[in-house]
Amino acid sequence: EYMGKRRRKRPGKSAGFTAAAAAAAALRLSRSRPAAQRADTLGSGSIMASMQKRLQKELLALQNDPPAGMTLNEKSVQNSITQWIVDMEGASGTLYEGEKFQLLFKFSSRYPFDSPQVVFTGENIPVHPHVYSNGHICLSILTEDWSPALSVQSVCLSIISMLSSCKEKRRPPDNSFYVRTCNKNPKKTKWWYHDDTC
Repeated sequence: EYMGKRRRKRPGKSAGFTAAAAAAAALRLSRSRPAAQRADTLGSGSIMASMQKRLQKELLALQNDPPAGMTLNEKSVQNSITQWIVDMEGASGTLYEGEKFQLLFKFSSRYPFDSPQVVFTGENIPVHPHVYSNGHICLSILTEDWSPALSVQSVCLSIISMLSSCKEKRRPPDNSFYVRTCNKNPKKTKWWYHDDTC
C-alpha cells in the first residue's frame, strides 16, 4: 500500500579520504552532483567492479538455470549489463496461467548492497492486489527486506509466488491515486507492507 513519497536522506559524511587535496576535491565534486551520485563518489571504481562481477555471475545463473516460467531477454543485456528484461509466463493452475509478462530490472552501482529497481513493463501488466497499473510492485524484498544475499532469481521466485497465490484479480484500492502521484522510481515510494497474502 502506498504511504506517500519517501523523504530523501541527507548523504552521510565521506570516509576514507585523509589527504587535504582529496578532501577538497571531494567537497567540490559533492556540491556539483546530485545526492545519489555523491554517495558513489568514494571508492566508485571498486564498487563498480564488484557490481559488474556480481551481475555477470547472476546473469550466467539466470541463463543456465532460470526459475520455471522465467526467461532472460537476451537482447536487453546486449548494450548494458545494468538493465535486464526478464520474460515471464503465468504458472499453470493459477489465475495467470498462460499469460505473458515482462519484468524490468535496473541495477545501481551499489548492487547488491542496494536493491534493484524492479517493475512490470510492456503492454500486459498483471492485474493483482500488489501490482499497480503502471507496473510498480508492492513487495518488501524490493525495499526494506532486501539483503545482499538475495539475487535476481530470489526476486523472480518471490514474484512468481506472489502471482501464483493470488485468489482474485484486482488492482490495489489506491491504484488511481498512486499512479497519478508516484515517483517513476518505485524505490522512492514509502510502502506499507501490511500482509503477506493476496
